[in-house]
Amino acid sequence: MIKLFVGLGNPGPQYEATRHNAGFWWIDALSRELKAPLAPDRAYHGLVARTSVQGRTVWLLEPQTFMNLSGRSVAALARFYKIAPEEILVAHDELDLPPGEAKLKFGGGHAGHNGLRDIHAQLGSADYWRLRLGVGHPGVKSEVVGWVLKKPPTDQLIAIEQALDRSLKALPALIEGDMDKARLLIHTSRAPRPKPAPTHSPEAAPKAAPAATPAAPGDAQTGG
Repeated sequence: MIKLFVGLGNPGPQYEATRHNAGFWWIDALSRELKAPLAPDRAYHGLVARTSVQGRTVWLLEPQTFMNLSGRSVAALARFYKIAPEEILVAHDELDLPPGEAKLKFGGGHAGHNGLRDIHAQLGSADYWRLRLGVGHPGVKSEVVGWVLKKPPTDQLIAIEQALDRSLKALPALIEGDMDKARLLIHTSRAPRPKPAPTHSPEAAPKAAPAATPAAPGDAQTGG
């Protein structure tokens, strides 16, 4: 079960709407959903909320240490309240997913994400949950820093917000520890593309059946 929900980002109005703050956006949405307002707490170097969901105590945290030192905040709260790494979920921006997609992941590397890198170091473990919120990739590695520190265009922002909304529906499953159910709710599910109607050249067209012969079941075209 998840006891501590963390969102990563950078404090300050100049960063508020940037892609790198997608984790903050998720915690803000969660705070509204649970009616649990965040408040500054010096002891944990962040904005913190404590509430009860399904009879269980749940913590929300937005580190205010800047991204590169996120672990300082996470570790301070987790150690004080004896929250194990596997009871922590960290929401963060993910370059390797397009806007609108979200994935739930346990453990693994930090993939160069500085916030995750510091959490690894401060917790002494990579065995915590991550909610990867897709923000897309600029296509060139040298442009990544500028990309995450810029605001997404409207269409991308709408897609990201839809992913945030979808992932909030998994909250009961996350708190109960039913991570398989949470994955089903969070992961992007796309309807299959409609198949185009086949085009036939006159030479390839089948000969018409005699008018007196009824069509056999299953002869109707289905689009292949």
